[in-house]
Amino acid sequence: MIPEEGILLLIDKPSGFTSHDVVNVIRKKFNTRRVGHGGTLDPFATGLLIVGVGRATKKLTNIVGLDKTYEATAQLGATTDTYDLTGSIIPSSEFPVPSSDDIENAMKNFRGTIEQKAPAFSAKKVKGQKLYALARRGEDVEHLRPTKKVDVTELEILDYNFPTLKFRVTCSSGTYIRSLAHDIGQDLGCGAYLTELRRTRIGEYKLEDAKKLEEI
Repeated sequence: MIPEEGILLLIDKPSGFTSHDVVNVIRKKFNTRRVGHGGTLDPFATGLLIVGVGRATKKLTNIVGLDKTYEATAQLGATTDTYDLTGSIIPSSEFPVPSSDDIENAMKNFRGTIEQKAPAFSAKKVKGQKLYALARRGEDVEHLRPTKKVDVTELEILDYNFPTLKFRVTCSSGTYIRSLAHDIGQDLGCGAYLTELRRTRIGEYKLEDAKKLEEI
């Protein structure tokens, strides 16, 4: 039975599920179509996904725009066309292995308010079509990729042992963490792509208060 005010669920999304997959699971569990989520996570990503059931779906409009915190892992020394592990890997040519100081200096360029270009393989719509659909058809979308101002209030190294870089990001809604990893790699001259992403916070909502999908 869904209470009159609805239910707001904090879910630890597993890897391999789209955010819509999670919504479908909750629809079946609660036997209602009135279910939505408060901010997409890529299928390979894990962590906090807020799901509204019943009247609680009205709260999601405000939740979508909240700042978010992520813990991410990037692979240095190569790039991919999707900026993450799901794409085709393109090894970088000869480059000096960056030091921790090099990475810290590069990260300084991505703190604060920055202009970020959407990845070619993203759901951003251009002239009514999603960019990834155009990219998968082999069309040149470089000139179509929209830019957006985003705020990066925290960008810190958690651990580094080349080629693996782990870092934490706190940022405004709509920030692409895979673009951030790619751009840091470009700044370092060695390339980088995202291999892991875990969302740990959305506004005041925290991952430690979330439940596994099977526990709902």
